Amino acid sequence: MQLGLAVTALALVLTGCGTAADNSSEDSGSSSGSGSKSLTFGVVDGWTDETGTAYLLANILEKNGYEIDIKRFADLAPLFAGLANKDIDVMSSAWPDRTQESYMAEYGSKLESLTTYNESARLFLAVPTYSKMKSIEDLPANAGAVDNTITGIEPGAGLTATMKDKVIPAYGLDKDFELQTSSTTAMLAQLKKDTKAKKDIVVTLWSPFWANQEYPVRPLEDPKKAFGEPETMQTLAYKGFSKDHPEVANMIAEFKLTDEQYGTLEDTIVNKVGPGEEAKGVEMWLKENPDYAPNLEAALKG
Repeated sequence: MQLGLAVTALALVLTGCGTAADNSSEDSGSSSGSGSKSLTFGVVDGWTDETGTAYLLANILEKNGYEIDIKRFADLAPLFAGLANKDIDVMSSAWPDRTQESYMAEYGSKLESLTTYNESARLFLAVPTYSKMKSIEDLPANAGAVDNTITGIEPGAGLTATMKDKVIPAYGLDKDFELQTSSTTAMLAQLKKDTKAKKDIVVTLWSPFWANQEYPVRPLEDPKKAFGEPETMQTLAYKGFSKDHPEVANMIAEFKLTDEQYGTLEDTIVNKVGPGEEAKGVEMWLKENPDYAPNLEAALKG
């Protein structure tokens, strides 16, 4: 892992806001037990697939008598560790097939998948729509135009590992490029700045993700298939969760999002309400999609 112990320790004390159980206890671990109606969800701060799905599930559960605490982490490593150690009950959105396979190799024996909620997730490198580059193979000849930089996200992200372990070696990009890691928020800020100025930029991106519609970007072709085929997005829990919480497991088993639903949920959270207002955004989305929650509530009630 590329995070130090200090960062991990800090991340473990960051908590979310906007749910009924937030800041209600000094206990930083899960309050889960067999039959308990208090559950802890973990998300990486700024990762809207995680925050969006976590607050969506929390909304439905809270309306049915559960107390949900959403804890925010600075990166993925402490979240997976917390899930495996039962400090966290549920990780609402994971990419376990390939993107996060290193974490699954380390922690997968202590986890269980509650559902596959989307089957069309993919990773890619993206450039502005006005760029002359069409393929990853075009990058070396245009390294100077992007300051020899590929703008990435968190160092512990599965996408970052895929870039370092597969994409960069496959295309020999280590000779001309530095993979700049920081955060998803910082990457998007740079993307916004450069596309507004009509400058070339290469960023690590994924789909489904709201930024693909918000900014003038397109994927670079990947003729060597270094990113692999589309994969699934799943909801994970600690091993034994289904036995401890069969009603919740039954509900989450029915949790699905089409690409269109996923896109409108993210758009509402990111562009209509903004950071820190995920609970409000989910409530807005559910009012616009009144047929969504009843199916999950029926599964919860058996």
